[in-house]
Parts: sequence; C-alpha cells; structure tokens
Amino acid sequence: MDAILNQTAPVIAISCAGLFFMTGLLTGSWKFSCMMKSHDFKAPYYVDIAHRAALLYSFAAILIAVFAYFSVFSDWVNTLATIAPLLFFAIAIINYIKLGIENKTDNQLRDSENPAGDKIIMGSLMVAEIGGFFVLLMGFFIRILG
Repeated sequence: MDAILNQTAPVIAISCAGLFFMTGLLTGSWKFSCMMKSHDFKAPYYVDIAHRAALLYSFAAILIAVFAYFSVFSDWVNTLATIAPLLFFAIAIINYIKLGIENKTDNQLRDSENPAGDKIIMGSLMVAEIGGFFVLLMGFFIRILG
C-alpha cells in the first residue's frame, strides 16, 4: 500500500475520489431534501446532475489513480495527466451545484449567457480529460507490453 502512497499522481486522484464521493453524498442529501419539499417529489434538474456527476467522478478518479500508479511515465508526467481531467471534473461538479442553487435552467448550454466561452471551455475539457487519460492509458499499455 505504501508504494501507491509514494507516488504523487495516485495520491492526488485518491484524494479527489474521496472529495468527489463526499460531495456526492452531500448533494444526495440536498437532492432528497428538495424532493421532499417539492409537490411532485422532484429535485431541481441540476441538483440531480450534481449528485450523479459527483458520484460518477469519484469512481472515475479511482480509475485514474490505478492507471497513474501503473504508468511507466515519470511522476511529473503522470501528475499532469492526472490533474488535467480531475480539475475539469471538479469544475463541472461546482458548476452543477451553482446551477442547482440558481434553479433557472435544465440546459446550461441552451440558456448560456456566453456561448463562445462555453465552446472554449468544452474544447478545453475534451482535451484535458481525453488527453490526460490517454497519457495514463498509454503509460499502462507500455508497461504491460514492454
């Protein structure tokens, strides 16, 4: 167990997994509270999304930790490749919570005040999430095939 704790990238990913999971549990309580106060027993759209996203991203963070641990690349490469998707996961969760609090939309892109900015953010998100995990996945495959 100490081996995984001696690498920066897996420790960051496991820490994020814990924070995301706790956020999922807390937003689940928020969702339930909203449901109980609603006449149709539904939570606001983005309260539900925040809850689900936080739970899913917690497990994705554990997956990232495993691939970072087994990657052959240097610690700094694995750390950057780990931080990139986790940062965007965190930004998404925070944004969903904000949208849930505001409860003004059920489609953040359709009702956006800055569509051009959204395109930049979504493009950056794709590069960071796909690119970061691609690096870790390649590091894993190089290890098992090399």
